[in-house]
Amino acid sequence: MITKKTYKLFIGGKFPRSESGRVNDVLDQDGHHLANLSQASRKDFRESVVAARKALPGWAGASSFLRGQILYRIAEMLDGRRAQFEQELEALGYRDVAEEVQDSIDLLIHYAGWCDKYQALFSSVNPVASSHFNFSSPQTTGIVAVAPAPGLLGLVSAIAPIIVGGNACIAHTDLVGISFAEVIATSDVPGGVVNLLTGERAELLPEFASHMDVNGILLCSDDCEERRMVELESAENLKRVSLQSYTDLKADPYLILAFQEVKTTWHPIGV
Repeated sequence: MITKKTYKLFIGGKFPRSESGRVNDVLDQDGHHLANLSQASRKDFRESVVAARKALPGWAGASSFLRGQILYRIAEMLDGRRAQFEQELEALGYRDVAEEVQDSIDLLIHYAGWCDKYQALFSSVNPVASSHFNFSSPQTTGIVAVAPAPGLLGLVSAIAPIIVGGNACIAHTDLVGISFAEVIATSDVPGGVVNLLTGERAELLPEFASHMDVNGILLCSDDCEERRMVELESAENLKRVSLQSYTDLKADPYLILAFQEVKTTWHPIGV
């Protein structure tokens, strides 16, 4: 049996209750009470942005080797708790639960391997008509808000390429995703690098898009109105916007590049 409890939010490496005090009933596929899920407010989101901004310099400045080791550790911890996640997914009505958990583990390992390779793939030496070397290389974008597809794999496939690139993130999630926060919390991920909020997607998404200290947003949605709202609200501070289908994202290094800035350096050639 899954222990029935009230799941809290995950902000700054801690598990606070929502300041609103609101909770939602989560029912299993048979309509039975499964758990209480905190309903995050706009204030909870703002506190997540503060936590992410505080954590960003250390994470962006960490070595590629260290970030890869931490991603691999997340995979190890998830592997050790696969029975719990399979049980939760099954209770919520997901199919092929063993495959979903295994795919999530494999995806984390995949992106762990990219931590020290994507820079070489996406960097370049550019031809210029002067006596200079000209180099372009990817740099961290900053704080990325994430509205992923539901389920464990939906969350993992959205946040993994973002944190590989040295970004901090704030993601909306469901019961399985907030259980995954316990894996994050025990996997050497610095507090604030990953922040997870449960609650009403329609309430939080406009805040994700309009907040002036959020540098990018990943939206997994097939809803045209939702996509349009995010693009319009994000234009105010020129956020990077990545629009994806409402499904699990495939392993792809270009998802890392989606939230990287390109830094170009000029260096004079000595005579």
